[in-house]
Amino acid sequence: MSGDRSQEATVASAQTPVLEVRGLSVATPDGVPLVHDVSFGLAPGERLSLIGESGSGKSLTSFALTGLLPEGLVASGSVLLDGVQVIGARERDLVPLRGRVASTVFQEPLTALDPLMRLGRQVAEPLRRHLGLRGDALRRAVLDALAEVGLPEPERIARAYSWEISGGQRQRVAIAAALACRPRLLIADEPTTALDVTVQADVLSLLERLVADRGMSLLFVSHDLAVVSRMAQRALVLRAGRVVEEGPIARLLSEPREPYTAELVRSARELDAALEVR
Repeated sequence: MSGDRSQEATVASAQTPVLEVRGLSVATPDGVPLVHDVSFGLAPGERLSLIGESGSGKSLTSFALTGLLPEGLVASGSVLLDGVQVIGARERDLVPLRGRVASTVFQEPLTALDPLMRLGRQVAEPLRRHLGLRGDALRRAVLDALAEVGLPEPERIARAYSWEISGGQRQRVAIAAALACRPRLLIADEPTTALDVTVQADVLSLLERLVADRGMSLLFVSHDLAVVSRMAQRALVLRAGRVVEEGPIARLLSEPREPYTAELVRSARELDAALEVR
C-alpha cells in the first residue's frame, strides 16, 4: 500500500501546475486599469502563448508573474508560481524564484545584458546565487551553458562584453543565463522581435530544442501568429488588457470565435501573402 501511495503522490506532483493565475489585474498608481482579470494555468511541460497587438497587456501580464512590473504599477489577484504567492510578496522572497523556478528572456538583449560586465560573469551570477557554485565548477558551468546555446568559442564569449558580439549572439547569451539553473518555467517575451529575420529562425529552433529536452513549461509572448503556431500548444488572445478568447492554437487559427481573433488571423495571412510576393 505504501508503494501505491508513493506512486500516487508522484503522479499528483507531476500534474501540479507550475503556474496558476487567477484574476490578475494591473493598474497605475492612480487606479487606471491596464490588465483586467486574467486567469490561466500552466501545467508541467505545457507551452502556452499570450497573443495580442502592441498595448494589449501581454508583456505586463508576463512581468507580473515574477514580480517584475515597472515601478509604480500595482498588481492584484493571485499568481501562484510553484505554489508561492507572487502578488504582495516581498522582493527577498521572490529573488529565489527567479532563475531557479522561472526565468525570463526579454525582447531586447542589448538592454537585458549589462554592457559594463563581461558576459561570462552575467551567466555565472544565477549559478552562484542559486546553486552556490564557485571556482572551477562555476567556470565549467558557465562554459557549458554558453556551449549548449550554440555559441562558438565559449571562452571568448565569456570574456567579451555585450557590445562586442552580434544581436543573435547576445540573445543566445541571455538564453544561457536564463536557463543556467534549469528552471521549470521559461517566459519568453517577444524574444526574436529585435533580431534580424535571418537570425530569428535559429533562435526559435534553439528555444524549441531546449524546452523539449528539459521538459520545461513555456509561456511565449508574441504578436506574431506564425511564430506562436510553432512555439505553443494553446493561447490566450488579449485585447486592451482583457482575455477575449483562448484555446488550442490550431482551433484559434482555423476557427476563431471572436471578431478580434479573426482580424488578427486575417492580418497575419495578408502579411504572409505580401511577403511571398516580394
